[in-house]
Amino acid sequence: MYAVIKTGGKQYRVEPGTQLKVEKLNANPGETVEIPAIMIKDDSGDITFSGKVEAEVVEHGKHKKVIVFKFKRKKRYSRKRGHRQPYTLLKIKDIKVS
Repeated sequence: MYAVIKTGGKQYRVEPGTQLKVEKLNANPGETVEIPAIMIKDDSGDITFSGKVEAEVVEHGKHKKVIVFKFKRKKRYSRKRGHRQPYTLLKIKDIKVS
């Protein structure tokens, strides 16, 4: 059984027991979060378009640093910036069909 969820403007295919990094959510580690499911496919092959996915917040963190470097030749222009995107690590507990 798997489900497709949408959070943070992205869609993810999840199964019970998997861990995934999503855009930062306002929840403390250890809390349970319910995310609406776009599509659920069960073991018999039936597809449902309504349901919920229960996930536990494991931790918050930041991804690896991404360097943004701008440069224009012959103009003595260069700019270097770094960015680290915050994330929330979720562990999928259960998929509920409604």
